[in-house]
Amino acid sequence: MRDLNEVDVSRTVPVRRFTWRTDQYHRPGLEYMVSTRRHHGYESFEEECLLLVADFAAGLREALSQPFRLRFYAGGKRVDHTPDYLLLTDISPFVIDVRPAGRIHPEDELKFAATFEAALAAGWRYGVVTGWRRHVWETVDAFSAERRPLTNVLNMHGQLRAAASQGPLPLRVLVERCSIPAVARAHALHLLWRRDLGADLSAPYGDASLIRLAPVEPRGVRS
Repeated sequence: MRDLNEVDVSRTVPVRRFTWRTDQYHRPGLEYMVSTRRHHGYESFEEECLLLVADFAAGLREALSQPFRLRFYAGGKRVDHTPDYLLLTDISPFVIDVRPAGRIHPEDELKFAATFEAALAAGWRYGVVTGWRRHVWETVDAFSAERRPLTNVLNMHGQLRAAASQGPLPLRVLVERCSIPAVARAHALHLLWRRDLGADLSAPYGDASLIRLAPVEPRGVRS
């Protein structure tokens, strides 16, 4: 298992192919990620949420769907498990399974434990995403509306940064200090997505949200 760390995982292909049929119960699709500049497959709404949040988080370099199949023996029986994603970040690879908390059964716990041991042996991180706080997902989704490059003809970015540098301000006050508040709102979302501005994700995003100038820190490729 330690040899996993020596494999060029960026060249791997998904263990299973993504399929679309009119009678299937899960909801697969493709999610575009700004960090990688390409689409990535997902098999459920929960996995789509993970890709969006991973794209927002700093330091993401690559996201690999169903990166490998783990085979082990338990109770004299062979068990196979394919993790949902391998995220390659500036810190370390991060193996992730996505399963709503109410749908985790004992056999799933066994597979997750084995995957954790495999990741540990390779020097990787591992986690199971069991759900999201609704307002956090909705806030990141709102930021993503302006994640693509915006033309900064009116220097709206500079106006927003100058206003935010005066201290944390409610969103409504922040945009009203700019020359065209309606345009400033769109650019504020863009800067929040890029993490040039910061907001408190512990509460729902809205006009009362305190927006601050984010500290300068290394981050992954942004557009």
